[in-house]
Amino acid sequence: MNTHKEMVVSKVPEVTLVFWIIKVLCTTIGETGGDAVSMSMDLGYLVSTGIFGAIFIVMVIAQASARKFHPVLYWTTIIATTTVGTTLADFADRSLGIGYPGGVAILLALLLASLFAWYRTLGTIAVDTVASPSSEAFYWTTIMFSQTLGTALGDWSADSLGLGYVGAALVFGALLFVIAAAYFWTRLSHVLLFWAAFVLTRPLGAVVGDFLDKPHAEGGLELSRYSATAALLVLIVFCIFAFSHRAARREA
Repeated sequence: MNTHKEMVVSKVPEVTLVFWIIKVLCTTIGETGGDAVSMSMDLGYLVSTGIFGAIFIVMVIAQASARKFHPVLYWTTIIATTTVGTTLADFADRSLGIGYPGGVAILLALLLASLFAWYRTLGTIAVDTVASPSSEAFYWTTIMFSQTLGTALGDWSADSLGLGYVGAALVFGALLFVIAAAYFWTRLSHVLLFWAAFVLTRPLGAVVGDFLDKPHAEGGLELSRYSATAALLVLIVFCIFAFSHRAARREA
């Protein structure tokens, strides 16, 4: 009997603690960077969304064209999703007048539809299977919806629900702790827990980013959006190069 098992190498990183640290940093820089362009540069949500959307498309094409996993390319693409997610959610919630509840409902429906279509087409939504053009298309579409949903959810919690930036950060941090506990101590699907955590890291980063750059009167630290974005970028680069990043692998 042939017991040889082929290993399929994914084009996304192995999910470790460093993965989640960088993910939160990327979601935070998405908020400060998106606000820097749309508000500090006064370009508005629509123009900013167009700029970041173009960058996102270019990065996804580059990521899809790569033959193997590249940490810098992957995380740059993630940052592109968080920045466009920030301005797109703000445009929908504020400029179009949909409001936070409406924006959250629409984006949640789009996210679930993307996951459902992915599962129905390929039979799995596990990230360690992202190695083909079709799986990458579903992966980045799902991430785009999750990042935009997270922005709207974070703003809704901090503003409309009156939790404030610190209160909302504590709530989302607690929810992530519950998910981590479920991962280690229950038999719940690790795939579903991954996507739940992936979605929740976005509103956590959104409220932390707002806490850094919003005025004191609104409960923020009123730091410069440019300096906060630069500092977060330095931390992300440090984490990428200081810690090893391996592509996710699975048995064929």
